[in-house]
Amino acid sequence: MEDKRIVKTKRNLKAAMTDMLGKEDFEHISITELCRQAEISRITFYSHYSDKYALLDDIFNDMLYIGTKDYYRRQAENNPSHRLAAGYVNMLDSILELYYDRFDFFQHTNPERNPYLASRFYSIVLETVERHTLHVKKRLRIKYSPKKIAGFVCFGMLGFVNESHKEKTPLEEIKKEARELLTDLLKSGVLTESEAEKQA
Repeated sequence: MEDKRIVKTKRNLKAAMTDMLGKEDFEHISITELCRQAEISRITFYSHYSDKYALLDDIFNDMLYIGTKDYYRRQAENNPSHRLAAGYVNMLDSILELYYDRFDFFQHTNPERNPYLASRFYSIVLETVERHTLHVKKRLRIKYSPKKIAGFVCFGMLGFVNESHKEKTPLEEIKKEARELLTDLLKSGVLTESEAEKQA
């Protein structure tokens, strides 16, 4: 377990990074300004992180930990039999829940303003969906590679959420519609092989 002072220092740096992202894009944030905002020295910063990218990775790792924990909780509570659609919906719900709970940070993952943040965010979501799909593959025959399914599900859902924001769709409606769309897609059988296809 990390020393309380280290935890506090890292928390202050993460908060300073999130705050600064509201004022300027990630590429223009300097370590000097970040340290000034967090009220720590550059020496202290470099004793914890090699650069601002490492700090950003630590923020994403925190989010990944929270999201993964929430996903396993949802699976245990409402999908103990590991139904295909329910598993992906639980993952979607965990991602959306975290995204909106920490919108102060995730609002800065716009690819036009912060391409590096957007790239890191998308790659983490893709890896998460791909890992889930690899588990699915152990139980079911899937038609496409886990990477292709992850790409299709992630970019389709992120596009759906982004377009919903542009249309000013209320948050609860976005979540409801995204769940319905994903459930309908998975229940249609487009990703898995039927018994007839397996024997053909």
